[in-house]
Amino acid sequence: NLPLLMQLLCMVDQTRAEQEKYFLTASGNKEPFPSLFDPHSRELSVVVPSYNEESRLPVMMEEAMQYLEKRQKKSSSFTYEVVIVDDGSKDKTTEVALGYTKKYGADKVRVLTLQKNRGKGGAVRMGTLSSRGRLILMADADGATKFEDLEKVEAGLENISPKPNMAIACGSRAHLEQESVAQRSFFRTVLMYGFHFLVWFFCVKGIKDTQCGFKLFTREAALRTFSSLHVERWAFDVELLYVAQCLQIPIAEVAVNWTEIEGSKLVPFWSWLQMGRDLVFIRLRYITGAWKLESPKKNQ
Repeated sequence: NLPLLMQLLCMVDQTRAEQEKYFLTASGNKEPFPSLFDPHSRELSVVVPSYNEESRLPVMMEEAMQYLEKRQKKSSSFTYEVVIVDDGSKDKTTEVALGYTKKYGADKVRVLTLQKNRGKGGAVRMGTLSSRGRLILMADADGATKFEDLEKVEAGLENISPKPNMAIACGSRAHLEQESVAQRSFFRTVLMYGFHFLVWFFCVKGIKDTQCGFKLFTREAALRTFSSLHVERWAFDVELLYVAQCLQIPIAEVAVNWTEIEGSKLVPFWSWLQMGRDLVFIRLRYITGAWKLESPKKNQ
């Protein structure tokens, strides 16, 4: 049975190694991560995928924690957590991240260290499945998007009418595209427009920027979309939004501030090539039934 064989070959391993089930407290004790299937107990969870980010993570975390602490002082009803996911780093990302657990406590900052590198999509999924927030923000470790723009994507969710249980707000850099084209080489510009065309043709309609790493989900939308996620590398954003559109989950696209930060893990030509291949595979695998929209299942 070819479709069944393809499905087995394309399944993503969602099981956790034993050490991935626990986080360390400020005093060094191990405690189990909660599950996305549990009721929310915080207003916001921030999931930060991090691979070899010992140098860039502190800049992002200082900005994020300053904003979150200030907001909590203004409104005692605002509660939050940050889940930093070390995606099998070879440097001291985990040690740097644990410094924030010691500073703010494990109720506010938790570190999930993956035994092996899964890719950005896999890291985001594992962190999201360990979150406690009513809303879940995906934010890159490079701090390319101003953290205070959280309020913009929150407003994007709020403006969706009527108010759904499941909704997504995507930060977007589309308004900066003309400026970025002027700064890019002709070759990279061709690659960018080619990727945009493939996204539109094969997968996601109506979203100008699928790749901005600043996305806000309601808890219900995160549970439904991440339960179906197969792609773990750079094109995972596209599959996530493709699944959301298939499930008719409303998506708001919101302009955010964005700055190019040195140290990107993307290798321009090969990364775009891999993403283009993944886009074709995403569409084909769903059309052929090799991949299906999964119902959420608790699997720790």
